[in-house]
This record gives sequence, structure tokens and C-alpha cells, in this order.
Amino acid sequence: MQRLLTAAILAPPFLASMLLGPTWVFMSMVTAGVLLAAWEYTRIALPEEPRHPAAATLPAKERPGRGLLGMLPILVIPFAWGLREAMTEGRGVAALAAVVAIALPVAVLAARTSLEHGFRTVGAFAFGLPYFALPVLAAWELRESDPWLVFLAFAIAWLGDTGAYYVGRPFGRHKMAPRVSPKKSWEGAAAALAVSLAVALLWCHFRLGEIRPVLLGLAVVTSVAAQIGDLAESMFKRGSGVKDSGTLLPGHGGLWDRVDGVLFALPVLWLAVLWLDPALLSP
Repeated sequence: MQRLLTAAILAPPFLASMLLGPTWVFMSMVTAGVLLAAWEYTRIALPEEPRHPAAATLPAKERPGRGLLGMLPILVIPFAWGLREAMTEGRGVAALAAVVAIALPVAVLAARTSLEHGFRTVGAFAFGLPYFALPVLAAWELRESDPWLVFLAFAIAWLGDTGAYYVGRPFGRHKMAPRVSPKKSWEGAAAALAVSLAVALLWCHFRLGEIRPVLLGLAVVTSVAAQIGDLAESMFKRGSGVKDSGTLLPGHGGLWDRVDGVLFALPVLWLAVLWLDPALLSP
């Protein structure tokens, strides 16, 4: 019940900003959610690192300061903007990647990160930066192209997850990845895929006035991406001995728990749209 109540309270203003409000209002909400999720990620990635924000629970003498990973949420938006600008220049993306690859070890050294955590910090940061920046960029680009494409991505991820939850719990018999997420089943995954196809069919009917197979294919790919994103977060949490990323959303856990599928679904749908003929997605 808490799960449904939380969704009923938060969904209407978010959908209104997505479909009716100006872009800056919607992107402000997306950015706030992603940055909170990124902060939860940093707390889980290196919880025992004394210079990590999670070390605030330690005695003062054992807290020499925040480390590099604590800076990740601050850099997500500049990185997303830099990636957007780099995409307009031929080799800009490669140059940006090279700068990040060189800067990270230097930053770890400058932050005086403990030797036993240096390699883990670089890995967590190198993954976390594009992991959280790409969905912000994808949401911006899709919103500028067609707000209803953003709606499609979120609907596939969230409604598919809901279908997996309510089918997988009572009927799930064949475990998908028991070591990563014991409660996820192939029956739940099939339900998520079926819900995603239903969402795409309704989207085609009301948005385009006809059923276009390419949209059904996009729904399948986006649904698979969302489910992989969910499993990826479960892998990170289980490896760190954490059940939920936080307690901000009653019935859901933390922000990261709620957007884990969207973080994969948005970039995948955006890249697919870039490769397709725009006429295939237009009314």
C-alpha cells in the first residue's frame, strides 16, 4: 500500500512537469532526483572510506574530510553538459573521455585517498559519472524532441517494474539471478516485457494513430535495458551488504531504488531515437 500511495502522490506533479510545464521545471525535477540518487550511490560505494561522506557517522577524529567520490554528485551536471557540447564536435567525446581517464587518478592522489581504496574509488567514480550524467542528457534531448518520448521511457521502466513486482511475487518460480536479486524471476521479467509492449501499443494508438512495429521493438529494447539497470543496482547493493539505497520513499526505499531502471532506459531509448528516422516517431 505504501508503494502505491507514494507513487500516487509523486507521479501527478512529475507527469505535469514532463508533459505540460516548461523544460526547465521538468529538468529541475530530473536533476534533483538524479543527484539524490548519485549521493546514495556514493554512500554505498565506499561506506568504510574515512574520507567518504558516509564517514560522518564516525567520531570527529576519524573523519579527516570528504574524499573524491563525495564530489561525484557535484560533477554529474557539468559532465552531462560537457558531453552534450562534445557531441557537436567530431572528436569531442574521445577528448572528454581522455581528460576524465587522466584526471581521475590525479584527483585520487590529490584527495589523499587511502591506498587500499584508491583503485575502488577510481572505478566507482569512473562508472558513476556517466551512469548518472547520461540519463540527464537523454531526458533533456528527448524532452526537447518530444515530451511524449520521455513519458514512454518512464512508463516502460516504471509500469514494467510494477508488473514484474505484482506478477513475480505470487507467481515467480524460476529465479533470474538468485545471487544478485533472489526475488526476481523470469515470470516477473516476462510480465515487465508484456506491460512494456502494452504501454507501447497504447502510446502508438493515442500518439501516432497507428501501430508501428519499430515502436514495439523500441519498447522491448528499453524494457530489457530497464530490467538490466534494476539488476545492476541490486548487484551493487548486495555486494555492499545493503538492502535499500535509502529511506526517502516509503515502500520504495531510496531515490536510486526508484530510478535504477530509468537510468538505463533513458539513454537506450535516446540513442535508438538518434539512429532512427524522426518520421517513424512523429504523428
